[in-house]
Amino acid sequence: MALLSFSCNSSIPPQYQVNVGSKNSLHNVKNLIKSIGIPSKSCSPHISLQQGNWVKLICGASFEDVVDIRNLSLVYTLAGVDCIDCAADPSVVSAVNEGIETAREIVPIRRPWVMISVNDDEDLHFRKAEFDPENCPSDCSRPCEMVCPANAISFEREKSKGGVITERCYGCGRCFPVCPYDKIREVTYVRDAMATAELLKRDVVDAVEIHTSGRQTNLFSELWDDLADSVRYLRLVAVSLPDTGDATISSMNEMYAIMEPHLSCFNLWQLDGRPMSGDIGRGATRESIAFAARLAACRERPPGFLQLAGGTNAHTADGLKKRGLFQTHITPGAPKHLHSLIGGIAYGGYARKIVGRVLSSMRSQHGLTGIEHHAEHLLEALREALPLVGTVKSYNPFVIQQ
Repeated sequence: MALLSFSCNSSIPPQYQVNVGSKNSLHNVKNLIKSIGIPSKSCSPHISLQQGNWVKLICGASFEDVVDIRNLSLVYTLAGVDCIDCAADPSVVSAVNEGIETAREIVPIRRPWVMISVNDDEDLHFRKAEFDPENCPSDCSRPCEMVCPANAISFEREKSKGGVITERCYGCGRCFPVCPYDKIREVTYVRDAMATAELLKRDVVDAVEIHTSGRQTNLFSELWDDLADSVRYLRLVAVSLPDTGDATISSMNEMYAIMEPHLSCFNLWQLDGRPMSGDIGRGATRESIAFAARLAACRERPPGFLQLAGGTNAHTADGLKKRGLFQTHITPGAPKHLHSLIGGIAYGGYARKIVGRVLSSMRSQHGLTGIEHHAEHLLEALREALPLVGTVKSYNPFVIQQ
């Protein structure tokens, strides 16, 4: 397992950077956003958490295609998300901030928080697929290329060239079991804590999320010690953890005890139900909902907002409603807890998939470009993003369809 910080290779040509063109052609985009009332409905992200309508876009802890990240950030900022979570890489963070600012040039809108993700040990979200295409038999049907949701595997037709496009691979692992020759390797890594601490101090990040297994706290404690001096610059600290059964609550309490002396901002627990699976189908969200329901009912859990992730998709909010957990508020004076049982929902693979189809089409037609320069694609992308965000933000679906 490597200790490193990736440097991104993709970039948007300078003529496309923070320069909103064709303002007249953006008229329909502006009208759509204003008709839904997103600027007037948007509140501070921490208020969204308290009200239970927080929405986070997960770009991916290992997804580092800065062109797509910039455009995703632009689209989902206009759609009204509260937070954009990305890899702890300066180039990626710059792409997120650039997308946000370009969106705010189109429509004056509240700025979402920028979050970076780090890990304390080996974690599914911090890995890449790798293989040498020269070793692939020429008659292979290349199922890896077909199953990759990120279009991160590519071959040239006549020669065994190409392979994994590193910056696009986010480590979902779907290619590993389908390779008929077992040629694909897993490369895991841990983000460098010192580099992360410096990034947190640069006033370009609002929040950090620590991914942990929840099974042991010594590595979590070591990472927290390395970050402790920099967390005072933040508005939110999140911990992402899987469901470890009966041990979950005790692990959460141990981690909160480690954080508390240096915790001067809000904290959040990301409940990672079924990692990186929201784009697979409706049922993928069941585990995250069940995880949330169990923790929401537990009075022994530590302070902090609860947010769903891992398998979340367009059906997650409805699933919470059926459990009586959607924007359900508790007594304000209840000990240790905040205003809403569930603070909100984070969307990753599903959110990227529905807008990614538009970005892929735009790229095939126009190459590397900012989506604000192609209003027809921006409008199409917004019509994909708004219904998803709207399941939590309660946007009027009729207005979006019109």
